[in-house]
Amino acid sequence: MLIVQKFGGSSLADAKRIHRAAKRAIHASQGGNQVVVVVSAQGDTTDHLVSAAAAVSTAPSKRELDAYLAAGEQMSAGLMAMALESMGHRAVSLTGWQAGLLTDGVHTDARVLGLVKDRIRRELDAGRIVVVTGFQGINADEDVTTLGRGGSDTTAVALAAFLQADKCQIYTDVDGIYDRDPRIFPDAVRYDQIGYDEMLCLARQGAQVLHDRCVELAKEHGVQIQVLSSFRPGPGTIVKSLQ
Repeated sequence: MLIVQKFGGSSLADAKRIHRAAKRAIHASQGGNQVVVVVSAQGDTTDHLVSAAAAVSTAPSKRELDAYLAAGEQMSAGLMAMALESMGHRAVSLTGWQAGLLTDGVHTDARVLGLVKDRIRRELDAGRIVVVTGFQGINADEDVTTLGRGGSDTTAVALAAFLQADKCQIYTDVDGIYDRDPRIFPDAVRYDQIGYDEMLCLARQGAQVLHDRCVELAKEHGVQIQVLSSFRPGPGTIVKSLQ
């Protein structure tokens, strides 16, 4: 099987958490699967990068902002690949453009158009765990683009769709999708499974586990998403068509 796993910023905030995420990828690989890992920038890295950009320019061009902000995910990918190799497993990190993720030309809010699959396939066939930067791709002018809010989730779903992955797992700091925020409402109920349309409604009402563009892409391509906790075991929530 081919499995895509995505780890958000809170799941990669320090070395201990990176190693925990790496163990999940290794566990999947040891089951005889090919594994693609998608990573977000660590912790509050993107916020710090935005602040640093604002300190040098009150109106930076969106092209240059994309070129700069993409560095956060690139750092995470390098660290994840290093962690995997330190644990005895072959790995390679790829930026969005090295992975061949093609987007339109809308800087800071690009949409995914397709994937040139050759590099990822080649690395998987060589027995490596492939670590791909989330949140970014490349446009027709060969400029770096970023995908806006929830961009790493969108990257994971896009790769799962275009690579025809068997599983798309999104690891986050909650153990699934709830009808209300469980951090505020102790009686919130976790869904075992939820349809795309209902998930879209929750996302558009402010639920931050998955962003609406990611869910729209999953619905368009029929990608089932499993939302899981990075920090504790459990079945999570499956987002899929319920029709």
